[in-house]
Amino acid sequence: MPSQPATGRLGQVRYIPLTYENTNSEDSARQLIFALRPEWSGPDSNIEFVRFTDGITNTLLKAVNKKEGLTPDEIDQDAVLLRAYGHGTDVLIDRHRETQNHELLMRYGLAPELLARFKNGMMYRFISGRVTHPSDLRKPSIYLAVARRLAQWHATVPCIHETYAQKKGLDGIANGSYEAAIDHAAPGKPPPNVWTVMQKWILALPTKTETERTRQADLQKELTRLIDELSQRPGLGENGLVFAHCDLLSGNVIIEPKGPGTNEVGSIGSSNGEDEATSVTFIDYEYATPSPAAFDLANHFAEWGGFDCDYNVLPTRSQRLEFIREYIHTYYGIAREETGPGDKVAEVDEEAEALQLHAEVDMFRGVPGFYWGIWALIQATISQINFDYAQYAEIRLGEYWAWREEVAGTREIAGKEMPLREKRWAQEE
Repeated sequence: MPSQPATGRLGQVRYIPLTYENTNSEDSARQLIFALRPEWSGPDSNIEFVRFTDGITNTLLKAVNKKEGLTPDEIDQDAVLLRAYGHGTDVLIDRHRETQNHELLMRYGLAPELLARFKNGMMYRFISGRVTHPSDLRKPSIYLAVARRLAQWHATVPCIHETYAQKKGLDGIANGSYEAAIDHAAPGKPPPNVWTVMQKWILALPTKTETERTRQADLQKELTRLIDELSQRPGLGENGLVFAHCDLLSGNVIIEPKGPGTNEVGSIGSSNGEDEATSVTFIDYEYATPSPAAFDLANHFAEWGGFDCDYNVLPTRSQRLEFIREYIHTYYGIAREETGPGDKVAEVDEEAEALQLHAEVDMFRGVPGFYWGIWALIQATISQINFDYAQYAEIRLGEYWAWREEVAGTREIAGKEMPLREKRWAQEE
């Protein structure tokens, strides 16, 4: 498995001291593009912007120069994606870490070239392909491609660790401090990780009213409980952590064009022996952090239902197992290439590993609701996007509490009907 590389060259991306403004979208975007590509300001240029609306956090624009005589493919080859961060999201997202993640993934051929950062966003090369929708994630050809690409992330990209105190330039931190509470959220797990992220978010929750303070205390108690139950479980990767995407919704999965020369990030062979017609890549790495693989998979499965949280279409047990078998086959295929035939990884029983990971994912199935529920509570106080984050928070936290009742058996004891999400998760076919 990969060891942590030297990071001396990370952080060398060009910085442009300009700001994208939502209230003056095209003019501010044009200034950023001209700063990046001065040649696009010539008289023969024809700049156009296409707005993407799949996310609920950031603004994403595609900038193209439709110069006369260029084919659509030639225009796309030079296109730039401009991503401006949502208002106030620095409380949720470590932007320095996001840039670091992008650069690291570039090294491994798993991300488009990061061209520049600006005051409230970044610009990177456009990836040809089609953004998936939730319904696409449920197609076998696509979800097996997602399994292969996710396994490549987890098996290839090393985890970079840095304490919150180090990031802030502190020589040391006192026990009980804000920084210590984050760094040591999960004992024995080097920060950052998915547990430290959730700890940071809980500490960022509003506490102006007694109701808000009570909710924060309740969520803190639940996080401590989750960490006690799940953080020390065995898993793939060093310290049971892999480099995880942690936001693998449909809008972040791109179906790559078919045909020779179109798959820049490489192709991973399928275990089912079929002609591999579908390959995908992932975008948007703002939430990527070391995490148990089981969380990354459980979180992706939750996204089959989209922002509407349609539990009727979540993967059944057989679909999850099919996905995980493909993932495990790819993961250990890469591991064998890296270690050679003499290493013990060559003797791994892939079916046993798949069944073990399937059981771990099942144990983590309630955690995505907790994770995004906290996130949405914060977004409800800071976001300027027209989305009902408060309602979304209640829906996602409801998934967590329903999972708790199911695991504890209290739902059955109380004679209540099994919630649809739990019912679907238990469904065999």
